Amino acid sequence: MSEKETITKKESEEKETVAKKSAVEINKEVVEHPKKKTKKVLRKVANRKSKRVTGIKLILLSILLIPLFTYLYIISLNSDRLINSTLSIVMLVLSIISVLIFLCGLIMVIFNKKIKTGKKVKLWFKIVMGIFLTGYVGVSSLVMVLLYGPNPAFRDWLVTTAMMTMEHQYLAEWFYDENTIDEILSQNTVIETGEDTNPELVQIGGGGANQTIYANEYEEAILKKDEGNDIYKIIDIKYKNFKGKMAVVYDPSKVKLAVSKGVGSNLSTSYGQMITTMSKDNNASIAINAGGFYDPDWNSRGGVPHGVVISNGKLITTGHGRAVGVGGLIGFNKENKLVLARMSAQEALKQGIRDAVDFGPFLIVNGKSSYVNGNGGWGKSPRTAIAQRKDGIVLLLVIDGRQAASAGADMNDLVAVLLKYGAYNAANLDGGTSSAMSLNGQIITNPRNGSFKAKTRAVPNAWIVTK
Repeated sequence: MSEKETITKKESEEKETVAKKSAVEINKEVVEHPKKKTKKVLRKVANRKSKRVTGIKLILLSILLIPLFTYLYIISLNSDRLINSTLSIVMLVLSIISVLIFLCGLIMVIFNKKIKTGKKVKLWFKIVMGIFLTGYVGVSSLVMVLLYGPNPAFRDWLVTTAMMTMEHQYLAEWFYDENTIDEILSQNTVIETGEDTNPELVQIGGGGANQTIYANEYEEAILKKDEGNDIYKIIDIKYKNFKGKMAVVYDPSKVKLAVSKGVGSNLSTSYGQMITTMSKDNNASIAINAGGFYDPDWNSRGGVPHGVVISNGKLITTGHGRAVGVGGLIGFNKENKLVLARMSAQEALKQGIRDAVDFGPFLIVNGKSSYVNGNGGWGKSPRTAIAQRKDGIVLLLVIDGRQAASAGADMNDLVAVLLKYGAYNAANLDGGTSSAMSLNGQIITNPRNGSFKAKTRAVPNAWIVTK
């Protein structure tokens, strides 16, 4: 082989080697390039996904925080009992921060669009989270609308009901300031007729005792006596969203005022008794609570009555001031007619009042109903009332309250029920935990105390029906 051919062959081999080497390097680069690119993409995807997840978490957190702090701030603007002025500023700042958190999360979600990675949030988790957040925001918003919205119905109910209790006035004071509470109470009042009862308008025994045809179902319920019992009957009351018992007493001479053996004027030594005890001690078939009593610590023994108390023609006590600013003397004269009047103890004795307590408001006088503005200012609670029809029949009414089956009654409700059954004169008696009726020594209503427990309490006196 010539030298020229040898050189040519070497050059050819070198070129071939270079070509092979280049091919290997190119193949290597081609192979490795996608891997580098994939890692870079994955890092970018992971970063975007992380930001999106963080954004979603921030949005969820803000949905929890915005209503909480905003609504607490709104409450603080209406009352400083629950949240003082310093905390009010804190609530405002936290509300603003919560909104900023929401906006930050929203921006992170918008600028980091969803990327399919094969992983999905479980459907059940989405449903549970959706229900929870919807319920949380919905319920909290509804509460705020009820408390501060344009419709005053719930607000009036809450304030009047809470302020008429001794244990739960804070429920109104948490959400409303003193001026608002006073304004609400002034807009829910009972405006009485201003008259005293005229006993001559009541004719005892004037009803149709032997009727077989009745004007309506209520007249039938009153006048159709239970077989073998000419003294009384018990009627179940169901009206609107409450229920209770009404004792219909055909002989008003049987209605008397029983007084606790421990009644007096000294708070530490006086004590009340349960209506069942007073009923047994006085050989009574029926008993209901009657007048109010001095209860400064909401836990007294119920032995110091408010106002005048007369029993069997004797003055028992002039009491510890008046219980309420309306009403007056509620009692029976010697003719067994219900008297509702504003008079002193001595005036009552001179006019022949045999049994009486001091309470109110008067609901119906001489057939005329008091004007009940709003709910009357007493809210819905357990209630007790006494009434007499024009034919002399006495109605003793007890309404259950503070429970799911019976929310309680306001003054409008008492008037409505009593009018249906023909009341001609009627008055509200002490209510709340005291409200109860017993039959033959056993409680037949469902009393509730301020903690919603099924119990009543000792009272200074009771209207009873003797056997």
